[in-house]
Amino acid sequence: MTVDAITDVAGVRVGHATRSGDGWLTGTTVVLAPEGGAVVAVDVRGGGPGTKETDALDPRNVVQRVDAVVLTGGSAYGLDAASGVMAWLEEQRRGVRVGPDPAHVVPVVPAACVFDLGRGGHFGARPDAATGRRAVEAAAASTPGAPVVQGCVGAGTGAVAGRIKGGVGTASVVLDSGVTVAALVVVNAAGSVIEPGTGALYGELCRGRVEYPEERVHEAARRRLDESAAKNAPPPLNTTLAVVATDASLSKAQAQKLAGTAHDGIARAVRPVHLMNDGDTVFALATGARPLSEHPLELNGILAAGADAVTRAIVRGVRAAESVDGPGGVWPSYGELYGAR
Repeated sequence: MTVDAITDVAGVRVGHATRSGDGWLTGTTVVLAPEGGAVVAVDVRGGGPGTKETDALDPRNVVQRVDAVVLTGGSAYGLDAASGVMAWLEEQRRGVRVGPDPAHVVPVVPAACVFDLGRGGHFGARPDAATGRRAVEAAAASTPGAPVVQGCVGAGTGAVAGRIKGGVGTASVVLDSGVTVAALVVVNAAGSVIEPGTGALYGELCRGRVEYPEERVHEAARRRLDESAAKNAPPPLNTTLAVVATDASLSKAQAQKLAGTAHDGIARAVRPVHLMNDGDTVFALATGARPLSEHPLELNGILAAGADAVTRAIVRGVRAAESVDGPGGVWPSYGELYGAR
């Protein structure tokens, strides 16, 4: 039984640490790999990325498997959350062995951040190592294959998509071959997820599955957006982050190709995308449970599914988000504007 989430990839678990209120609106999300780690690669296309340990994922470099990927709020400050995840992994003796003692490990924890500074009202309210530890402990304590909480949680707590509230979304698909491909996305884009003429979500338009809002609803939504935007500071730095996971056995080079083509899923659902004030970053994670044939074109189905899963995850994250009206700004949700269709 699948739950239409990244946890449909066997062994992959997700944990959120969320903090809101009293000046806070931020958090951290950890994608925890199965015991033994997974092949992980990355593709960065935004002009303003904030990342950690991404060079280690280059196929030319020595690290072959990692145990966790961290997505966090707090801009570059929030990357400190990875330190808490690293400490927890060391306690579990998970990481790159660097000595004869099984406790002598160095966990490699790739991380990427979104800009959400000040959105709760306090610029200094940002994730730290303790936040990262709470998120990875939540992932470890979760049941394998459990549903993933979506919307304004974890790294999506302070996320904004254009002029509306963003959040965390996830989706999965099982191919005819039996391979599972899934995505988890933090939607925090400078571009818009809404087609301006109709109010429909770009991510649904591209899939041909959309009920257009009534014109009166769309006009009311536009007025509401203009009112809320007038109360906010000019749009700051943004970033959309994603982890695409599969149980297929991929090399680091193949995983990097998957990370690259998964950006197409962002481009279908957010316009414009990959701007200089975005830090759009996609990680690809392959557990290796299902072998692929040596035919290079067998990868095509996984590449296509990864992009599709990212688009659906963005739509689900936006639809799950809840409105925010606080000292840091006003961001109505898509559901408030157009109803939960």
